[in-house]
Amino acid sequence: MSSFFAFLDDIAVLAKAAAATVDDIAAGAAKAASKSAAVVIDDAAVTPQYVQGISPSRELPIIWSIAKRSLVNKAIIIVAIMALSAVVPWIFPWALIAGGCYLVFEGAEKIIHRVHHSKDKLAEAEKLLERSAKDEKTVITSAGTTDFVLSVEIMLISVDALETDIWWMRLIMLIVVGLAMTLLVYGAVAVLVKIDDIGKWLAETGSKTANKVLGALGTGLVKLMPKVFMLLTIVGVAAMLWVGGHLLIVNLANIGVPIFYDIVHNITAAITNGVLLWCVDTAISALFGLVIGIVIVGIITLVKKVLEGFRETK
Repeated sequence: MSSFFAFLDDIAVLAKAAAATVDDIAAGAAKAASKSAAVVIDDAAVTPQYVQGISPSRELPIIWSIAKRSLVNKAIIIVAIMALSAVVPWIFPWALIAGGCYLVFEGAEKIIHRVHHSKDKLAEAEKLLERSAKDEKTVITSAGTTDFVLSVEIMLISVDALETDIWWMRLIMLIVVGLAMTLLVYGAVAVLVKIDDIGKWLAETGSKTANKVLGALGTGLVKLMPKVFMLLTIVGVAAMLWVGGHLLIVNLANIGVPIFYDIVHNITAAITNGVLLWCVDTAISALFGLVIGIVIVGIITLVKKVLEGFRETK
């Protein structure tokens, strides 16, 4: 009988250990996911553009197809990350620097484009709304390519945030992050692209039944959605500059260029308030990201002009 109770005690110990492991995985995955918020917001803001001009009845099936493509993308990326971490783990700071450059470039380019092409914004939107239905395979392929780039960013940022060196726990955490991010992004996109349809339905129902409340609610939703997408874009750009700048500062220090990290540390060393510390650190990272992003945009623009001039002379 004593051996039986000892057996039960062993089971209880194993159960506690398993529960603690699950908690560790959940906590690690949550922390890793939070670090990739910038790319997630940008992904949620970009994806609805692919279903504009498509019949409302086909929007959700196309989003589902893109989501399935996203899961395949993340599976490929996770396999590559785990293989690289086993063979050439030193590559990750360099990969994160490249990812940070991409993020700050995207953020800076969007700001520059907004400043220089703000007058053309309405004309572009009207043209977009007037275009005919696209070939669904082309839409899914194009969206899948964009998703692959964004998924690489999400998973690289996530792996950088993982604090465990245990191989199988890192794998499970990355799988959890990949599934959670896909559900979050494409679930949000599915809701966002249908809200205006719901608004139209409510407005029409209110008009037919002379229900002013329904009519006003429906009209309000239709008018609100462009502002929601604009807000998502603004938040996404700000987050890209912040996260991209932070990745550059930290990982440049990891490869032996600590000057920027030291500057941030010296500025924030005297701050004791946690909220203020986060705000100052975030602002510095975003400003650094904006400066580097503008430099990268300038370099790429210059290279394009040189290449165009070279082609014209041939």
